[in-house]
Amino acid sequence: MMLKLIKKGQLTVTFPDGETKTYGSTTDPSCEVRLTDEQALRALCLKPELALGESYMDGTLQIAGDDPEALLRVLLRNARNMDIPIWARFYNKLRYAVQAWAKLNTPKHARQNVAHHYDISDDLYRLFLDEDMQYSCAYFTDPDMSLEDAQVAKKAHIAAKLQIEPGMKVLDIGCGWGGMAITLARDYGADVTGVTLSENQLATARRRAEAAGVAGRTDFRLQDYRALNQTFDRIVSVGMLEHVGVPFYGVYFNQISHLLNETGVALIHTIGSLDPAGPQAEWITKYIFPGGYIPSLSQLAPAIERSGLWSLDIEILRLHYAMTLRHWLARFDEKIDIVRQSYDDRFIRMWRFYLIACFMTFEEEKQVVFQLQLGHQRAAVPLTRDYMYQPTGIPLQAQADPTSQAAE
Repeated sequence: MMLKLIKKGQLTVTFPDGETKTYGSTTDPSCEVRLTDEQALRALCLKPELALGESYMDGTLQIAGDDPEALLRVLLRNARNMDIPIWARFYNKLRYAVQAWAKLNTPKHARQNVAHHYDISDDLYRLFLDEDMQYSCAYFTDPDMSLEDAQVAKKAHIAAKLQIEPGMKVLDIGCGWGGMAITLARDYGADVTGVTLSENQLATARRRAEAAGVAGRTDFRLQDYRALNQTFDRIVSVGMLEHVGVPFYGVYFNQISHLLNETGVALIHTIGSLDPAGPQAEWITKYIFPGGYIPSLSQLAPAIERSGLWSLDIEILRLHYAMTLRHWLARFDEKIDIVRQSYDDRFIRMWRFYLIACFMTFEEEKQVVFQLQLGHQRAAVPLTRDYMYQPTGIPLQAQADPTSQAAE
């Protein structure tokens, strides 16, 4: 299997019996690994995607320099051109069919899935996120900008697309720890309703809104978006569509259509794939995001069309999330001694593998971020994209303080 797979770069493997073999013909990229367990070797042959992460977590796959990036880069660059056997293609199609319908994110299951990932501990996320706790793709107008500045730029870019004005009623679906909602209320004068299924995030968002002085302009709720029944001038949803699931895309966009008033604008920010629809990575599903799924445009477009909404703009952010994830990994590694006070080595390897595997998919595969701008009317926003980049709609905070970062 390895002889067929490794054509670019070089992979050196030391097997459990002590034998060492080198695969590939060139040394860039390259990696050396050691397998210490026969069972791990069998698992890698039968379910390589799942077993790769599990064997690294368990320590039965040891990577030189403890560098999963090097191993994944070799594997992903070769996987692109791999002649996939017929049985493997059939297995992938079967996995996709099963996953699509097994991930029935009913309100009950959706809450359980969210709790699995987001109710671990806010303290863990504070170690590697920016000060505003934005757990989604930042927007790097300059590759050298800080994570904090890139997250501020992301929120400003989204606000510009939404054309937020004081007094507007805004819905934030999947509001996280409240950063976007607080920004729109404090800096743009909006009245924001934020819904989440995470009790940890809800409590933190409410505390932060109180501290920011916008508790009266924000309404954070522990509520499923499907239970809402009112209209809004604007709807924003950042990093939530990945948790909806294929069977519920129609429900999701129909609900946005129902909740958005006639002249309103919605902005949906989601990880997406430029490949045809396929199964979700097994390891990510099992250990990180149960119920999660990365959509292709070909899956989203029919649901949007049936909802009756206009697609006003679709922007594709390419390497922005890779840069975001690299910032998160660097911060996580810097705080590793603090992490060890609460988590064991297996959890740490799992979390590092998660962050590294994610930025590798943005750097080596066709994974991107979609920003979908939707509305009921074709003229809901200006006819050219110039308004997104004009110095208009300056946040209220910047108007009050000309020395602020937003004003700059």
